[in-house]
Amino acid sequence: MKIKPLFDKVVVEATSTEETTKTGFILPSAAQEKQQTAKVVAVGPGGIVDGKEITMQVKVGDVVLYAKYAGSDFKVDGKEFTIIKQSDILAIVE
Repeated sequence: MKIKPLFDKVVVEATSTEETTKTGFILPSAAQEKQQTAKVVAVGPGGIVDGKEITMQVKVGDVVLYAKYAGSDFKVDGKEFTIIKQSDILAIVE
């Protein structure tokens, strides 16, 4: 199944998280914070959103930092994705 976002939406896939602390303790997934770094897997076309012209600044393959509580999480074909607004992306990691 392919995900095609609409308007100013971006589909991201979280990058792998650290599961152990620096001292070697293994953290259960419930104790880990939500990852805020992700790889862009799909980008909407932009266009007119709320009366304003939106030009997409990110592209597929970019690694981005996004706001902590942004977006909605989905599971598609066994993989977890988050769909966020472009305005919730804080930076592109180079």
